[in-house]
Amino acid sequence: MSKSKEADVAIPAIMNKLPAEAHPLAENPSEIASNIAYHARYSPHFSPIKFAPEQAYYATADSVRDLLIQRWNDTYFHFHKVDPKQTYYLSMEYLQGRALINAIGNLGVLHSYAEALRKLGNKLEEVAEKEKDAALGNGGLGRLASCFLDSMATLNLPAWGYGLRYHYGLFKQQICGEGQKEVAEDWLEMLNPWEIVRHDVVFPVRFFGHVEVSPTGFRKWVGGEVIQALAYDVPIPGCKTRNTISLRLWEAKAGSEDFNLFQFNDGQYESAAQLHSKAQQICAVLYPGDATENGKILRLKQQYFLCSASLQDIIARFKERRCGQDQLQWSEFPNKVAVQMNDTHPTLAIPELMRILMDDEGLGWDEAWDITRRTVAYTNHTVLPEALEKWSLAIMSKLLPRHVEIIEEIDKRFMAMVRSTRADMESKVSSMRILDYSNPQKPVIRMANLCVVSSHTVNGVAELHSNILKSELFADYVSIWPTKFQNKTNGITSRRWLHFCNPKLSSIITKWLKTDEWITNLDLLSGLREFADNEELQAEWASAKKANKCNLAQYVSRVTGVSINPDSLFDIQVKRIHEYKRQLLNILGAVYRYKKLKEMSPEERKETTPRTIMLGGKAFATYTNAKRIVKLVNDVGAVVNNDPEVNNYLKVVFVPNYNVSVAELLIPGSELSQHISTAGMEASGTSNMKFALNGCLIIGTLDGANVEIREEIGEENFFLFGAKAEEVSRLRKEREDGLFKPDPRFEEAKQLIRSGAFGGYDYNPLLDSLEGDTGYGRGDYFLVGHDFPSYIDAQARVDEAYKDRRTWLKMSIMSTAGCGKFSSDRTISQYAKEIWNIEECRVP
Repeated sequence: MSKSKEADVAIPAIMNKLPAEAHPLAENPSEIASNIAYHARYSPHFSPIKFAPEQAYYATADSVRDLLIQRWNDTYFHFHKVDPKQTYYLSMEYLQGRALINAIGNLGVLHSYAEALRKLGNKLEEVAEKEKDAALGNGGLGRLASCFLDSMATLNLPAWGYGLRYHYGLFKQQICGEGQKEVAEDWLEMLNPWEIVRHDVVFPVRFFGHVEVSPTGFRKWVGGEVIQALAYDVPIPGCKTRNTISLRLWEAKAGSEDFNLFQFNDGQYESAAQLHSKAQQICAVLYPGDATENGKILRLKQQYFLCSASLQDIIARFKERRCGQDQLQWSEFPNKVAVQMNDTHPTLAIPELMRILMDDEGLGWDEAWDITRRTVAYTNHTVLPEALEKWSLAIMSKLLPRHVEIIEEIDKRFMAMVRSTRADMESKVSSMRILDYSNPQKPVIRMANLCVVSSHTVNGVAELHSNILKSELFADYVSIWPTKFQNKTNGITSRRWLHFCNPKLSSIITKWLKTDEWITNLDLLSGLREFADNEELQAEWASAKKANKCNLAQYVSRVTGVSINPDSLFDIQVKRIHEYKRQLLNILGAVYRYKKLKEMSPEERKETTPRTIMLGGKAFATYTNAKRIVKLVNDVGAVVNNDPEVNNYLKVVFVPNYNVSVAELLIPGSELSQHISTAGMEASGTSNMKFALNGCLIIGTLDGANVEIREEIGEENFFLFGAKAEEVSRLRKEREDGLFKPDPRFEEAKQLIRSGAFGGYDYNPLLDSLEGDTGYGRGDYFLVGHDFPSYIDAQARVDEAYKDRRTWLKMSIMSTAGCGKFSSDRTISQYAKEIWNIEECRVP
């Protein structure tokens, strides 16, 4: 009998020895074990034959949820009683990661649950691995939102998160001979034990239709199709506090009244459930392809669905707390409600709030505008032109006719204001206005402009990024509203990204600082600096890193079949695949390294620093060049990893289906991390913070938060290369003028790929993007060629530094010690004080 089958048979016997009793507030191991046994028996999700790790996971999650629900209810009863101003965070993405370890860690019962599961014949680590990552996001934007929710709860702030409940997420990435293959995520196929459906929280959301005008001039949006938004709540527990807040996810559904029984019985099955089918499409996939008009309409539907449902909910709660008042004081609304738009996806919150206030609540334009402007704030996450959303006026008019009227009025009044107060800016009005008629046949709505005009505060997410916003992207608006623009450098939660995912290093830090208070006060990490040269600390640090590298090597072998050496330098770049993030620079560097190794004698190779280069990330399904980069990494790896002359000195691995749980293995095991975007193009980055926090050294450009990380950890602990942001436009112009002279090493790397050394796939279109002086798909817009020589030189400095183990370990310790600034607790505290004007509301 196999070991797993023995466990399946033996564990029910263990279960029968324990009382299956409900202990919803249990915090000691015996009562927790009984509560888990209770849920296994009385809240079953499986047949009652076995209690393997998968069954144990769901019973354990149900048990943890009991404790969360009590704290959740206490939190919202307290908020209702105190009636503080609350923040509502609107985001199209949340990358939560697995919830079990995070929840029991924040609740302070991690060790109790580990012991309880041991009593039941299971290991916590094996049980936790059965949880699937919630497929609610794509990259940094969604992970930032999740870190922010964790910090809001930990700081006892009255806050909610709002998002959509995607059934299939973005996609699950598989790697095959053709490169990346996209398949639907299956995270909801079993069930999500952390969510609670709120059948009493349902709001109608209208699409299409038309605007009726009464004889008095009153306007009302009617007709079209109406979909119901149903709320699912996910608890977000704070650390070392009873406060537990909520991420509310909206599900789209149609009612029984929308099912045509006559048509169904007549055999017209699809017609009978047409609205049900349309409802299912809204929350099916994150960022559905928008190459077609139907795709564009579906994306716009998603954005409006999030905004409308969330604002109706916010307003309903505002009214509920004022039940009994003779007259509702709408002027109080901004004193009780702060709405934060995470990028431009929730921009429709602006016209939707105006519509509700005017059409449903009967307010005039001036009062509704004053309320909206004082309520809404906007976080910008990009300076990339293609990422600054623009929506076709024709499509918006078709789907949301009333909102277009409101947007046109905002645009008209803004232009009138500029012309009446700033005659000197007349020439700038066309670029500043919300509606863009530069192509009269295809006018568009500029969503970022709408956000800037309508919000009381606009913030960037790193000092460099915010300065670019103020000096370039939004410079004209700054001259009108100089106090509207702020910086809020991003941060990460130290709970998930060090304490829970890297317990070995975490315990070492606690030992040397003689406190675990750093978990909620990351500035305390600076105390490690005085021990950075201590041989005992360095030995413990090295031991923890080696153990994490061994864990990572086992994972890589399991998912890719590639065996990697834990004694080699682990060099990792994981993030969304995009040309500006320059994974292409990384793999060209790997190709050049491979070529040089092949040219060396066996004795010369022995003097090199063995390196394992790992890349991971998803390329958007329709982003052809990004998908070519994924294939190139895999093709290079297939050759390098099977070349007996060099594979002891270099391995190249693509880690598939990168997500939060994969990151929790990669980051603790990393030693060098690449954050190599073209300067001025990455708003911030947060993975750079996670790597640095875990003692991983960074090779990078002066871009995004790299600038501040380098300042905090020390220039000597950062491998810098590449052009500066202020040089980029000049370098592009010089390229256009034919003045660029490529480094011979750059040409060598490209030529080796073109030679067919890595297979017969045609990489010419990808390499052509690096050629020429200008033109679409050419001209090396992201300066890979310009930065290549300094990148290779920086990598040579890495190789030399890694040979000096004491110096490398000191640099690693100094990296962690300098990361106090990059706590999302600090970031959210600044948002609360400087943008939202909300205060702590701690549950007693």
